[in-house]
Amino acid sequence: MRNITIIVAGGAGTRFGAALPKQFLLLAGRPVLMRTLEAFDTHSHEIVLVLPEAHQTLWCQLCEQYGCAVEHRVVAGGDTRWQSVKNAIDTLDVDTGDVIAVQDGVRPLLTESLVDRAFAVARERGSAVPVVPVTDSIRQVDDDGASHIVPRHVLRAVQTPQAFDAIALKAAYARPYLPIYTDDASVFEMAGHAVTLIDGETDNIKITHPGDLMVAEKLLKHE
Repeated sequence: MRNITIIVAGGAGTRFGAALPKQFLLLAGRPVLMRTLEAFDTHSHEIVLVLPEAHQTLWCQLCEQYGCAVEHRVVAGGDTRWQSVKNAIDTLDVDTGDVIAVQDGVRPLLTESLVDRAFAVARERGSAVPVVPVTDSIRQVDDDGASHIVPRHVLRAVQTPQAFDAIALKAAYARPYLPIYTDDASVFEMAGHAVTLIDGETDNIKITHPGDLMVAEKLLKHE
């Protein structure tokens, strides 16, 4: 029974506005993506990193420069996140009892405890998707431009790592793409499987904008 991790870092980072894609920017002296990778080092039997072909040489240079010691292999990303994950899954030989966790490359602040819980719950129940309560007020906008409030107590914000029975996830990704797919849980669910929610972590932020990187720096200093 193996723990397999897929880390997806296929974005160009255009929203971030930096010269480098955000996954390669430094967070407390180490590249964001490297910090994410290192969180899975002792918890995974195999790590697959998904990168655009155009970024792979830069990644090799960063690994040498910053001394990345985490064993992993690199797979080329696709035009969408779904295709990138599928590219990685298609390279895997999986067996009964194996679990695949899929992680955003720009969520570097997750704890090893969350990684352990995701793998353990997925092995027991078939899936494990970390979520946190929604704290903002939410309104739904209708087609006619009108809006109405959505009770936030019934809502959860979804994080990664999302972990699943490996055989079931591989079969789910063999199905045709649907526009409704927004994450791995949606792919798994649309294939007929139940999604198990687990408690996420408020510090497990996704670095999307420059302000997120500053917040992450402060959180690391606080730790």
